[in-house]
Amino acid sequence: MSVFDSLIDQNETVVILKDAVAAAKNNEDESQNMTHAWLFTGPPGSGRSNTALAFAAALLCPDSGCNSCVNCATALKGTHADVELIRTEGLSIKIDEIRELITRASWTPSVAQYRVVIIEDADRLTESAANALLKAIEEPGLRTVWLLCAPTLSDVLPTIRSRTRNVTLRTPSVEAVTKLLESESFSPQISELSAKASQGHIGRARYLANNPEARTRRTDILKLPLTITDIASAFKCAGLLVDAAKREAEADASTRNDAETSALKEAWGQQGSRVVQGGAKAVKELEKEQKSRQTRMVRDYLDRALLDIATFYRDTLLVQNMDNFQASELINTDMEREIRIVAAGTSPEVTLKKLEAIMKTRTNLARNAAPLLAVEALMVQLR
Repeated sequence: MSVFDSLIDQNETVVILKDAVAAAKNNEDESQNMTHAWLFTGPPGSGRSNTALAFAAALLCPDSGCNSCVNCATALKGTHADVELIRTEGLSIKIDEIRELITRASWTPSVAQYRVVIIEDADRLTESAANALLKAIEEPGLRTVWLLCAPTLSDVLPTIRSRTRNVTLRTPSVEAVTKLLESESFSPQISELSAKASQGHIGRARYLANNPEARTRRTDILKLPLTITDIASAFKCAGLLVDAAKREAEADASTRNDAETSALKEAWGQQGSRVVQGGAKAVKELEKEQKSRQTRMVRDYLDRALLDIATFYRDTLLVQNMDNFQASELINTDMEREIRIVAAGTSPEVTLKKLEAIMKTRTNLARNAAPLLAVEALMVQLR
């Protein structure tokens, strides 16, 4: 067993990282296989953060990633003493957080050979935070390794790109994800359906396989554009989609927010309904972070819904351009009838324009466009 066994359908990447680990362990190695800064890029679900954690575990493990020792177990969880793991659930990573991180990164390793810093969402660094990080990467510590994760190379500063080694991950194949789910005791039918619906996103595939309600919600979302007949119904569909995203975000956030607030107040020594001096400010900062996280969650849910809708039009385009297609080639095999009806009633050119509109809306949402206005404009175009 190896820590790299968990990386699904990433054989080329595994070879690169194993060579780097071997070079790092060999003090006399003069190759360029190992460097102090890496940038892992790839589409959502390709396993960027899992790859970074596995690489960190292999660097810290005496046996180069045996997957059975304490070093491997704690590194994979992000709790190892020599691993600094930065995750953000808000809209951005601020400069103050990066400055604190740089200070900790300069410390001498506690128990292992390296100190590994992992930034999961390097694309969310503010400009000032990215510039601060750049200086740290330009002047690396002797035993510090930086592992950055981002969707694409263009999502990080060119100056950071030029000082890191890029490893591009690919979307795992449907067959690989299906096989993984079947190995986790899901039925072949559910495994294939979830793998196709997730479009290779392993976390999403597991979520769909585990939750019948999630699969039902996804089908309901796919059917929304089919109910649009005029401007009024287009606005109604947009409202339903945005409201559903807000409800899901609120449901996921409410319990978590309460637990975080209670824990913080307890840490500050809450006395009845009062918090000791300084605690009130900390609570306000936490509430600000929670609000930012919930805003991001709404946008993430909308983005996922738009991707689901895009698969419907992808299937429609497939039917329109292939005379003898197999039903198994559809992503949404359970909606074959609806797909055939839409395909027969419109042209490939119109379908392609709708797909382009969906992708443009995703881009606009990523640039902080108002969710309701962006989705309303899209639904009018899908009419």
